[in-house]
Amino acid sequence: MSKQKRTAIEPTREENYAEWYQQVIKNADLAENSDVRGCMVIKPWGYAIWENIQRSLDVMFRGTGHRNAYFPLFIPKSYFEKEAEHVEGFAKECAVVTHSRLEDDGNGGLKVAGELSEPLIVRPTSETIIGASFAKWVNSYRDLPLLINQWANIVRWEMRTRLFLRTAEFLWQEGHTVHESSEDAMVETRKMLAVYAKFAAEYLAIPVIQGEKTEGEKFPGAVNTYCIEAMMQDRKALQAGTSHFLGQNFAKASGIKFQGRNGEYDHAWTTSWGVSTRLIGALIMAHSDDNGLALPPKIAPSHIALIPIYRDSEEKAAVMEFCDKIQQTFAGQFFEDVRVYTELDDSDTTGSERNWYWIKKGIPIRIEIGPRDVASNSVMVARRDMEPRDKQSVPLEEIKGYVLKCLREIQDNYYHRALEFRTEHTVKINDNKKFYKFFSPKNAEQPEIHGGFALSHWCGEIACEEKIKEDLKVTVRCIPFDAEAEEGRCICCGKASSRRVIFAKSY
Repeated sequence: MSKQKRTAIEPTREENYAEWYQQVIKNADLAENSDVRGCMVIKPWGYAIWENIQRSLDVMFRGTGHRNAYFPLFIPKSYFEKEAEHVEGFAKECAVVTHSRLEDDGNGGLKVAGELSEPLIVRPTSETIIGASFAKWVNSYRDLPLLINQWANIVRWEMRTRLFLRTAEFLWQEGHTVHESSEDAMVETRKMLAVYAKFAAEYLAIPVIQGEKTEGEKFPGAVNTYCIEAMMQDRKALQAGTSHFLGQNFAKASGIKFQGRNGEYDHAWTTSWGVSTRLIGALIMAHSDDNGLALPPKIAPSHIALIPIYRDSEEKAAVMEFCDKIQQTFAGQFFEDVRVYTELDDSDTTGSERNWYWIKKGIPIRIEIGPRDVASNSVMVARRDMEPRDKQSVPLEEIKGYVLKCLREIQDNYYHRALEFRTEHTVKINDNKKFYKFFSPKNAEQPEIHGGFALSHWCGEIACEEKIKEDLKVTVRCIPFDAEAEEGRCICCGKASSRRVIFAKSY
């Protein structure tokens, strides 16, 4: 009998995908559950990933003319009531502040006191509170377009939580813009979705599909919602970002009016768009393997782990001096627009244990330096996108060029692997029975594992969308922008359809 292959993460993806996901987070030391129900503590390695996401997106936002601002965490209940569809969409997720203080209860405890005249909603999204400011800032067409972004935390009272994917509190950015015409606002909506798609592909190495949400899946209060959808390794979809054309709905609710070029006043046209720490969940599920986290170099907190190996103080002095040379080699170096960072791991563990530590954390490059390497003026280099035992001896004078080349290759490899996986698990289905079989559980142990993305016809009726959702827990993820006109029959009811949409199970 052959010996079972050892993996750092147990269970494996195939054995229990949901638990594998949690173990990757734990072993990479990214985050943990908080004592506050439904909330998470993002640990330094995980937060550094978020900071890189934030930093890179911020550059892209500034390049499109947006500037950052900050708005209150608390929103008066009356603000939500101005936009009926919006409040209905978020009502069940809202945390509400009703009192202003705590007082001694006379028994050694505390009691709630100071009831507020109006309850305050803890920010689930900011359209209404930002709209109140925009109504003051916008008076004339000369004030437009107004292009604002906010980095903030959000509270949505989730019942079933999972680290990074769905928590009661999470971090995000939300863009909010005001425009003179519906055409300008629509251009903005699509432009920012394209920014997200570019960021996902070029930094996260995640291929995404851009498209429009159905009426049943759009953002509450929006006229149109557009999204980027990615496929995870369990073949579920993950909505990685959204951009909303809000029409004049929120402008009317908030009183955002301007004097036009003709001298008459009209309500403005607004948009909103956002991504969140859910992108870290996407990174984990798109690239990681049964040995732990795998990070694309352009988003990794550090890029090279230096692992010195020695037996005594004499060897240590020579090896550490060699490590210092390597660190100096990469000081101030960049690959593309990303600065290269090194980690020197001289912890009191074996070389093997340190290797596995950094494998599980997803660092792109590991470099081992021992006495023999010092003597030969070379090092052993290992890549995270290859097997743990695969190592290449590289002369010291070539190390900079070699590693920078490897970082570019690793970034590209992760993207193409994810694209190949999505392509392999995306199929056109015209037959209802085949459709239901495609999304039916393949085994009792992991019922969430299913076929992938189904490109099928849909008549556009919400009744068919709801039936498929009820029967299979499958939704229309989006109507792809690049979907070609094609006559067909709805996969549910058989009525005429003009193009295919993407059906999938999702997070």
